[in-house]
Amino acid sequence: MKRGTALGSRAVPLDPLDLAATPERLHALASAGVLSPAALEQASRRAVATPGPAAWRRFLSTVLLGFGSLLVLSGVIYFFAFNWQALHRFGKLGLVLAAITGACIAAWRLGEGLAGQFALLFAAVLVGPLLAVYGQAYQTGADPYGLFLGWGVLILPWVVLARFSPLWLWLLLLVDTALVLYWDQVVDWEGTWLLLTLAGINGVAWVAHEVLARRGVAWLEGRWSPRVLAMMTMLPLLGPAVMLAASPEKADPEELLALGSLVGIMGAVYLFHRRVRPELFLLTLCALSAVALISTFGGHLLFDADFLDSMIAFFGLGLLVIAQVGIAVWWLRAEARDVEETSP
Repeated sequence: MKRGTALGSRAVPLDPLDLAATPERLHALASAGVLSPAALEQASRRAVATPGPAAWRRFLSTVLLGFGSLLVLSGVIYFFAFNWQALHRFGKLGLVLAAITGACIAAWRLGEGLAGQFALLFAAVLVGPLLAVYGQAYQTGADPYGLFLGWGVLILPWVVLARFSPLWLWLLLLVDTALVLYWDQVVDWEGTWLLLTLAGINGVAWVAHEVLARRGVAWLEGRWSPRVLAMMTMLPLLGPAVMLAASPEKADPEELLALGSLVGIMGAVYLFHRRVRPELFLLTLCALSAVALISTFGGHLLFDADFLDSMIAFFGLGLLVIAQVGIAVWWLRAEARDVEETSP
């Protein structure tokens, strides 16, 4: 595999084990003498083989386990909502504590497998209803942001011990929610600063995930979690950036900071794609962000032009969007093809 260091060489310095085992790469390895004809035949069969019954069972088991946990959690919440007036406060607390205890026992008995991790996630989610029931029963007068912050603090030991990406994302969502509520109730600042703060917190989590995954932390090797973190980082920045593109004459420093941060992230994502590992999903996210910004700014120019009729402006904006989508698709396909050509 070519291992260039300059972006101009359009080579991707990746570990071959990070790349998919496509038939083209397997034949390249065979041509280089790495694979024997028998090994090439066996590897080709596995590369293009459809999942077997065992793989489908594992997939369906995971999906049904996740949906089942969500349904049970929603059932618990709706049970308390429907029977709130009929239940005594000790009954409310006892039922939630019993559910949490049962989930913890199930997580302990099931071990570190997927079922045990989902059981611990179930228990962590139920801590919130427990705090809400306690606050309602005894009228503690606690602020809502304190509920979510305390929720996150209480489940932190479980999150650390579980080593389960959905549980870490749940903790991050609790932190974000607590920050939003605190900002709304206590902080008297511009809302753009809230979005910048959220993007900063989520961005730190995203970078930490990528760094730890590259250092070989096994439970962080999946790619869905960093993609969710990327969206949680870029979307808060996209809002102020779009507002800036819609009214550049009314720009404030916070919106300029958001736009600059978003552009910086786009550049970092491209370098990550080129130098670390191919990541077309993140490139697509960057392309969509660029389309949103350019379309908004283009609409601002077209509709503010006095010499253009509104219908002409609408037509021009439509052409602009179509052109951008076409260029984005061409670029993404070129990037995907380039990765194929510069890999084994």
